[in-house]
Amino acid sequence: MTASVFERRVQARDDLTWVEQYRPQRSLLRKQSYLVFKRVFDITACVLALPLLVPVFALIALLIKLESPGGPIMFTQQRTGKGGKRFAIYKFRTMVPNAEEIKKQLAHLNELKWPDFKITNDPRITRVGKILRKTSLDELPQLINVLRGEMSLVGPRPTSFAASTYILWQTQRLDVIPGLTGLWQIYGRGESEFDARLRLDIAYIKHRCFALDIEILFRTVSSVLAGRGAH
Repeated sequence: MTASVFERRVQARDDLTWVEQYRPQRSLLRKQSYLVFKRVFDITACVLALPLLVPVFALIALLIKLESPGGPIMFTQQRTGKGGKRFAIYKFRTMVPNAEEIKKQLAHLNELKWPDFKITNDPRITRVGKILRKTSLDELPQLINVLRGEMSLVGPRPTSFAASTYILWQTQRLDVIPGLTGLWQIYGRGESEFDARLRLDIAYIKHRCFALDIEILFRTVSSVLAGRGAH
């Protein structure tokens, strides 16, 4: 193991000290009560936020249409949720309309281990898309997924690849409902391999409680404002 890799692992462990301080068994909300309260909180937060976000949604939709009139405003993609169940996730479109077709042509430039896919300065991303991704505004339509119960505000990010791609130890992340944000978004590790991101998910699952969810939400806002959010 090189010194730089060792240093990153030590740093990652130190960074997660605040997560390890949470003990679900000490929480006032037991497991079932926590899940019910979490769901009520998700619905309440979405209902209160949506009216305030309508003007933002309208402006984003207008900007997307102005840049590429022939393409759709929304982008839907099949993602893997709790128990490996597939569902359609909603996002504002940040790429050219034929991005999936071009992806095959760019496969040789992939910087991550397949089935992950990432290209620095991806040529498929539009000018508006770059802004939406940097601010994470493209993720806002997933509040619809939260209202439908397919996602929660906090949890592991749902993967685009199916559960059949996972090896046994990785399936732990499928034990909970995926989230709009989580530890990966806080640490801004868009360049991380799936295994590294998954260890953050497992840390969340092990310590999850309502207090941790609230802290993750606050830290997510801080990360987005600081430009550290992972996409």
